[in-house]
Amino acid sequence: MTTAARREPGPLPAGGSTHAPESTPPAASFRGTTTVSGRAVRRIAERATAEALPGRTARASASVRGGRAEVSLGVTLPYPAPLAEGARNVQRHVVDRTRELTGLDVPTAHVDVTALAAPAYSRAPVSPTEDTTSPTAPRRWWSGRRTPVTLLTLLAAVACGALAFDLIQVHTAHRPAAAWRMSAVHWLADHGPGDPVVVIAGAGVALTGIWMVVLALTPGLRHRSTVRTAAERLDAAVDRSAVESLVRDAVGDVPGIASVRVRARRRRITVRTRLAFGDRTIAQAAATAAARAAVTSCRLRRAPRLRVTVTPDPVWQPPAPPPTPRAAKEVDQ
Repeated sequence: MTTAARREPGPLPAGGSTHAPESTPPAASFRGTTTVSGRAVRRIAERATAEALPGRTARASASVRGGRAEVSLGVTLPYPAPLAEGARNVQRHVVDRTRELTGLDVPTAHVDVTALAAPAYSRAPVSPTEDTTSPTAPRRWWSGRRTPVTLLTLLAAVACGALAFDLIQVHTAHRPAAAWRMSAVHWLADHGPGDPVVVIAGAGVALTGIWMVVLALTPGLRHRSTVRTAAERLDAAVDRSAVESLVRDAVGDVPGIASVRVRARRRRITVRTRLAFGDRTIAQAAATAAARAAVTSCRLRRAPRLRVTVTPDPVWQPPAPPPTPRAAKEVDQ
């Protein structure tokens, strides 16, 4: 803020004395002018934003034209929270404080939400390479196996319930055995172990048992990979299709890469790309670095091996080598 004061001498009084009465204040036009620079308005707007959003930094720009100031803000709002309401509160507070402290006319403040910030954990942030999971954190999630367990339980309950009901009817009400049970007993008596139907039925039961044992011993949820978290007693997992999308987008931004195919497995991620132009060695290194950075950002509990293959397109041509000094001299001549 700069202040400039100017005072011009008035006409002499009739007595010829140059001494002015002390009780007469100077006119308003002679008291000076106050000019508020755009830099000062910008600093005030940033401080006002910090008051509206404690703990958040903001970038502001301001311009002053006469007695009017225009302010623009770039802020980071908390998440989750209503964005429109938060932006309006910041806008209202910045306009009021800037108008109050500068005395300028501030019609409005243009608010640009540049980022969203989630509430931080009580613990300090960790690096992507640091393993913060507890020793008991599972490397893979176990499936509840609800569908096979439900089907098997329902089938066993129906068979055992029908047999128990028939036995109770026979021993308590002295009724003859049910026709389906007598037919089953007679059929089993007529068909021995070497009968093809018995062999097929036994093989089916054995395969069903093996299938149930495999389901009981394998974790399941094979398309999900657990990730590291900074919070205690919190297990998280990411679908491998999301990992594939992240790697595909990262490698697709490499110059010269025309198409990308990604397949994410439990222990290995395979990336196959097609090179349209450029040096193959440079594209291979850039694609590998981009894929590794994308995988690191996923914070997987077990880091998979990465395999990147760059195959030139049929229309691809290797870049021409730079001319030697002798060849360049001959061309100049």
